[in-house]
Amino acid sequence: MATLKPFAALRPKSELAAQICELPYDVMSSEEARAMASGNPLSFLHVSKPEIDLAPGIDLYSPAVYAKGLENFQKLIGQTALQQDAKPAFYLYRQIMGSHAQVGLVAAASCEEYLANIIKKHEFTRPDKEDDRVRHIETLNSQTGPVFLTYRAAEKLDAFVARKTAEAPAVDFTAKDGVRHTSWTVSSAEEIRFIESQFAQIPYLYIADGHHRSAAAGRVFQSRHGAGESGTFLAVIFPHNQMQILPYNRVLKDLNGNTPEQLLKKLETVFTFQRGRPTPTAKHELGFYFQGQWHTLHFKPEFTATSDPIERLDVTILQKQVLAPVFGIDDPRTSKRINFVGGIRGTAELEKLVNSGEYACAFSMFPTSIEDLMSIADAGGIMPPKSTWFEPKLRDAMFCHMI
Repeated sequence: MATLKPFAALRPKSELAAQICELPYDVMSSEEARAMASGNPLSFLHVSKPEIDLAPGIDLYSPAVYAKGLENFQKLIGQTALQQDAKPAFYLYRQIMGSHAQVGLVAAASCEEYLANIIKKHEFTRPDKEDDRVRHIETLNSQTGPVFLTYRAAEKLDAFVARKTAEAPAVDFTAKDGVRHTSWTVSSAEEIRFIESQFAQIPYLYIADGHHRSAAAGRVFQSRHGAGESGTFLAVIFPHNQMQILPYNRVLKDLNGNTPEQLLKKLETVFTFQRGRPTPTAKHELGFYFQGQWHTLHFKPEFTATSDPIERLDVTILQKQVLAPVFGIDDPRTSKRINFVGGIRGTAELEKLVNSGEYACAFSMFPTSIEDLMSIADAGGIMPPKSTWFEPKLRDAMFCHMI
C-alpha cells in the first residue's frame, strides 16, 4: 500500500507565483539560471541555485552557496512572498503544455516506503548529487523541489480529480515557456480520508523523476530518526496514463577512428537503412543524422527478439550493439565522447550540434514508454542512463515541505 499524508505547504502568494516559481535546479546551468533570474529578486532560482548571487566560478558545493540559499529563502518568507498554510492539506497540481495536460496529487510520501521499495526506483544515483541535495534540505529545513511519482491509474481517483479541478483554483499562471500551472487545495476531512483510503489500495508508486531528491530525503530521515516532518518527502503523484515522456537523444563526438564508409557499413549490420525523417515514429526505429543527412534506422529483428524489459529498450540495444562496439563508448555515464540532449530541445538541436563540427553524428530516439519503466521497476531492474525525459517539468516553489 502507498501511504500519503497531507501537509501544510509553504507556497507563494497567488499573485506572485509566476514571479517566484521556477524550473528545477538541475535542468539548467548556473549561467542560464543567472540570466533567467536577472531583474527578478523573487525568482526561486536565488534559493535553488544560489551561486547566481555569488562570484562567478565559485565552487557549487561551497558552504557559502548553501548559506546564501538559506538567506534568500528566509527573505522570501520574511516578506511573506512565501506563506505556510495553517493546516495540513493535499493539493492538486495541473500542468498544460501545448495539447498535453496532466494533474497530479501533491502530498507527503513516506521515506520508509521509499527505503522499503514500495516506492520503486529505476535509476542509479550519484553520491555527489545525493550529498548536494542532503545539504540543501538540511540547510533550509525544507524540501523545495518535489519528486515526480506515478501510479497505475485508478477510476475513483480520476473521477475525484475531475470534480475537484472544476472548482475555482488557488493558483493559476502561465510561465514564460508557455506551460500553464494551476493548483487546488484539498482540505476537508472527508476529502483527505478519501485520498488516503484510495492510495492505501495502490500497491506501489514509481519514481519518474527525482531519484536524487528522494534518496536525499531518505538519508535525512535516517539521520534525524524521523523527527518532525523528516519521515516524509515532497511528491507530486500522477496517474501513469497522463505521463508524457520525450526522447533522450544522443550526440557523438567522433567516429572512433572509422571512416564514414566504414561507419555506415558497420551500422548496416545492426540496422536496415533508408534516407528519411529526423523523428522516429515507433519503437525500435531511430533517426541518424550524419554528414548533413537524416536516415531512418530500424533495428534488425534479431536484436529486438527478447522478453527482457531492459534488453528490449532501444537505448539498451543501441548501447550494446552500436555505442560500445562501433563507437567505443563502454560507459556512457563517464565517457566524454557522448552527450545527451533532452527531447524538449527537438531534433533541430541535434542538427545544430553536428553541423557546428563539435559533434560527428547524432541519434534521435523514440521515447521510452511509461509501461516499460514500470515493468523494469517491478522487476527490480535499473534502466540505462538517460532513458527518459519527462515534460512538463514540475516547478520548484509551487509547494515547499517544511521538515
